[in-house]
Amino acid sequence: MGEEEGEEKREKGVDYDASLLMSAWKIPVDYKVYKGRLGGDLTVNDAYGNLVYRVSGRSFSSSPRSIKTLFDASGTPLISAAFLDSGWQGFKGNSWDSKDLVFTAQKSVYSAFKTEIIISMADGSVEDPKLTYRLIGSPFFRSCTIYQENSIVAQTNLLYKLKKVIYSRQKFRLTVYPEVDHVLVLAMLIIFFGGY
Repeated sequence: MGEEEGEEKREKGVDYDASLLMSAWKIPVDYKVYKGRLGGDLTVNDAYGNLVYRVSGRSFSSSPRSIKTLFDASGTPLISAAFLDSGWQGFKGNSWDSKDLVFTAQKSVYSAFKTEIIISMADGSVEDPKLTYRLIGSPFFRSCTIYQENSIVAQTNLLYKLKKVIYSRQKFRLTVYPEVDHVLVLAMLIIFFGGY
């Protein structure tokens, strides 16, 4: 492609370099999630085995509060999920101050085989479905489907292997669909798999 032809395509809004960036792709993204044996710590790797996110939990002996923080690969805190008096809430960064509130979680169904949690964004309400998410599945089987209105935005499932009878519950796959905030999805899963 000549320089003039490339310039003409850029003027028409076609940028070949953008298609090389993963964020520009309109396809689902898979992660492998590893759950620590003790506590609710998680590590999240991309398809190439690179660390992308990690979750670390802490609790306070002076109160019933528990906090799980989602970090990026460099150790920057992205969202903290805190169990406060009214239940689980998500906050920006390493905070649990009300001004940094991102979402609240409310359990609507819980049984041995099914859990359902409603996540309401801080700038919305349960009455506005565009600002709420539903998480439905089984924490024991590491299965969770996240819905926004009637659309699936992310799913998890165990990593099955052919001819293997017993599967590890310490490793599972997370698929995040296009145009969805991956950090928000992981923050919601912190609560689903380790919060309640």
